[in-house]
Amino acid sequence: MLREVAVVGLGCTGCRPTTPGLSYKEIMFEAATRAFEDAGVDPRCDIDNFITCAEDYWEGFSIFDEFVPDQLGAVLRQLFTVTADGLFGLATAYMLIRTGEFDTVAVEAHSKASDILTFADIVAFALDPIFNRPLGGHPFYIAGLEMNRYLHETGASREACAHVVAKNRKNALSNAYAAHGANITVEDVLESEQLFYPLSRLDISPLADGCMVLVLASDKVAGKLTDTPIWVRGVGWNSDTPWLETRDWGRSVDTELAAKMAYKVAGIRNPQKEIDLAEIDDRFSYKELQNLEALQLCRRGEAGKLTEEGATERDGSIPINPSGGLLGVGYTLEASGLQKALEIVLQLRGEAGKRQVPDAETGLAQVWRGIPTASGAVAILSNRSRGAT
Repeated sequence: MLREVAVVGLGCTGCRPTTPGLSYKEIMFEAATRAFEDAGVDPRCDIDNFITCAEDYWEGFSIFDEFVPDQLGAVLRQLFTVTADGLFGLATAYMLIRTGEFDTVAVEAHSKASDILTFADIVAFALDPIFNRPLGGHPFYIAGLEMNRYLHETGASREACAHVVAKNRKNALSNAYAAHGANITVEDVLESEQLFYPLSRLDISPLADGCMVLVLASDKVAGKLTDTPIWVRGVGWNSDTPWLETRDWGRSVDTELAAKMAYKVAGIRNPQKEIDLAEIDDRFSYKELQNLEALQLCRRGEAGKLTEEGATERDGSIPINPSGGLLGVGYTLEASGLQKALEIVLQLRGEAGKRQVPDAETGLAQVWRGIPTASGAVAILSNRSRGAT
């Protein structure tokens, strides 16, 4: 019988708009130290495997994983590199432990976005070199086109998207890890500078630096390490077509398929009733609405109305992004998914402080890897083991 897997340790540096006095190695060491202390383990002998989630283009040099082991305590140890978001790394750790070959795995993802001088150029470089890249311009025009199509197909309004921004930025004020908390109004969002129609400046998640490390363990050892294991009940991931010309612009197909996989593994049959809270991708404001529907947390076309009615507030019927989301915490590149998983774990442990969602037992973390990809991942976590349900 395949073993269960739990998150037993968390480490986070917090997110900041810029960290000029710290290198990526220093923030990684800080997060790892906190995670290992939280789990009560010594990485030199108690961690069977290490995973780092990084993309060489963000780092500015090739074969980035060569510069990782020292600060993770992984020198001369097994180290995997996942060139994708940290939530894909969590899924990889989950699978490694389920094989029965490993009992403990540490997953790391980080962002030093403030060191990047040509962010838009790196994103544009990922576009198809024949059909798309030669069009030029800032690549976020793709998000503007997708937002316009989504609003057209579902009837959601610009006001609903603005509600997402105001909600998440306000939620972030209660999160010590967040870089961009603010008390702004719907009107502030609607009146902010329009950049990529219909996206305004405040509809776009600002960048942030930060690092997250999670320690996962099998049920064989999880109970020995912590009194509050948070069980990974299911994971799912998917990549839709990379071709802009052939994708469905009104839906997030990769999220739909990743969620279907995660729900099947977790035994979730009715997400609206079985998921108590969710941290979902809000890289752009409309993505929260689009992903809310793709995750089956509401019906198609309902997300905008539910948001305007307050259902997705922290005290609403389906709390979404109580951490502040990427809009409030900051977009931390490949660490974005672990940022969301970390918040779900804190909520399920009852350690979220002022932003605590009461009586939460099962949470969902979802991430999209960003323009121009159609790749996403979903994780279902619970403070109840499968045998207890």
